[in-house]
Amino acid sequence: MDSQKNENLLNLALQTPEEERERSLELNVGYDEQERTWEVIVKYHNSLQQLTSQGIVVEEMIAGYAILTVPESKMELLARVEEIEYVEKPKRLFFSDLSGNTASCYAPGSQIFQELTGRGVLVAVIDSGISYYNRDFRNADGTTRILYLWDQVLDREFNAEQINDALATGNRVSAQQLVPSIDTSGHGTAVAGIAAGNGGDRGTAYAGTARESSLIVVRLGTPRENAFPRTTELMRALTYVVNKSLELGMPVAINLSFGNTYGAHNGTSLLERFINNVSEIGRSVICVGSGNEGASGGHVGGSARLERGGNYRLTNLVNQTDVDVADGDIRVEMTVGAYERGLNVQLWKEYTDRFLVTLVSPSGETFQVDTDRPGKQVYRLQQTHILLYNGEPAPYMTSQEIYFDFLPAAGGLYLNQGVWTFLLRPLRITTGNYTFYLPSSSVRSANTRFVRTTPDVTLTIPSTAGNVITVGAYDPVYEAYADFSGRGYLYQEQVGSRTSDTYVKPDLVAPGVGVIAPDRDGGYSPVTGTSFAAPFVTGAAALLMQWGIVMGNDPYLYGEKVKAYLRKGAQPIRGVAEYPDSKVGYGALCVENSLPG
Repeated sequence: MDSQKNENLLNLALQTPEEERERSLELNVGYDEQERTWEVIVKYHNSLQQLTSQGIVVEEMIAGYAILTVPESKMELLARVEEIEYVEKPKRLFFSDLSGNTASCYAPGSQIFQELTGRGVLVAVIDSGISYYNRDFRNADGTTRILYLWDQVLDREFNAEQINDALATGNRVSAQQLVPSIDTSGHGTAVAGIAAGNGGDRGTAYAGTARESSLIVVRLGTPRENAFPRTTELMRALTYVVNKSLELGMPVAINLSFGNTYGAHNGTSLLERFINNVSEIGRSVICVGSGNEGASGGHVGGSARLERGGNYRLTNLVNQTDVDVADGDIRVEMTVGAYERGLNVQLWKEYTDRFLVTLVSPSGETFQVDTDRPGKQVYRLQQTHILLYNGEPAPYMTSQEIYFDFLPAAGGLYLNQGVWTFLLRPLRITTGNYTFYLPSSSVRSANTRFVRTTPDVTLTIPSTAGNVITVGAYDPVYEAYADFSGRGYLYQEQVGSRTSDTYVKPDLVAPGVGVIAPDRDGGYSPVTGTSFAAPFVTGAAALLMQWGIVMGNDPYLYGEKVKAYLRKGAQPIRGVAEYPDSKVGYGALCVENSLPG
């Protein structure tokens, strides 16, 4: 039975046998096979403590959100709990992988930045951990700049005193026996170094932006070895960081360098709403990389509009031309590469619009579904099993999702490769807007992509949250936008001929190609991706908060005010004539120009 309190993906997961969910990229996320429990995110009011008598573990977050661990047999109970307003399952998070200080108008040796070093401000890095032994994260006397390190994998918190005891041993191996937290990928270490490294033994030439800030680090946990972190781990981390900031009485700049492609990309998911609420607690700024999906072939968007005579006009957003479609069919082609073990496709549209959707397999087998027919449907085309869920609006969104989960048929290992085609026939149209999304490029073959793609609205979630500073990437050598960087608005509110300020994403761009950053072994290596653009802005936010809050020039310089100053100080990018722009927002980070006065 569907629950209107549950998101569509959770309803589909609960109606799908476990053996099928195990073959899916998304449906089993949040389920613990050994304990036979579901981990879910809820928005609630009053109290949920009465659920503990049912064997449900309640972790209260902030602002009316909680994470529940629910026995599988008790999941239906949630729909009957009046205090629960909405329920979502966790999603996986993917790091945005693929010398920026000068390009960002930040010169550590210049007079203006002699005092502005981040001192008195916290920089929080929520990522894969940190190589705390590196000199980049120590004071001149060799002690650590990390006030707290919470390792979710180990489920242990280490404070500065414990880290200093480990550093005092004099070598990495002995240190790790006392503080066994490690950054296995080096991703978090690079991010922390760009935002707040001090250059170690190489001095300010290799320093990050907020080189004297204090650090709080969270190593995100994973449900199992070699898995991806989930949105629930992120929510726990944000709650931890904000509470530490309040406890210490210090402003905090938070860096998030990861995301996913699941959702309507309009700020309506519980995670996005949660992050907006977090941003309003204490004195904080949250900076998020826009993701690396801009050129990955994972998105198609368009609009079908009814013309006189009963024909529809399709706006082709690949080349911005209008094409008459006499028979009303909109054609979206997707190639599936060899050896693809699973795949999902999201189709988002206005609930007021009605389409007949036809899916055509590489051999020509088809099925059709009317978007006005809600609920789960199951099909098989060739050797591919397809679970389809026709969603309905939720309490926090007006759009409708049609979700396709492609699984190998029983006994098979891979999906049928070749060109799959979606045909959309408009039956009733108001706006006609539609968007398709594939999973993150991190979990699909490079040959699995849409044939004709739309690079707009390729921001990853949670960079779509309204209150965060969304950071794209550019190449400082060529002063040019990096085409992998996630782009912003497609159908947004227009003021005259310009996009409304409210909807601009990304806010700005920062260096994200060939950035030199600390590695986990104590050296320095070039890194590329919006993961490494975001920490430039995080460090810049820390400097602005130091100038305003710590130095007493403006006690209210945090949150949206920091965003406004960074937007105003941004400098032009080659090839972009008008701002804001869907690729680069208000331009490239320029720290010096962003300082008030």
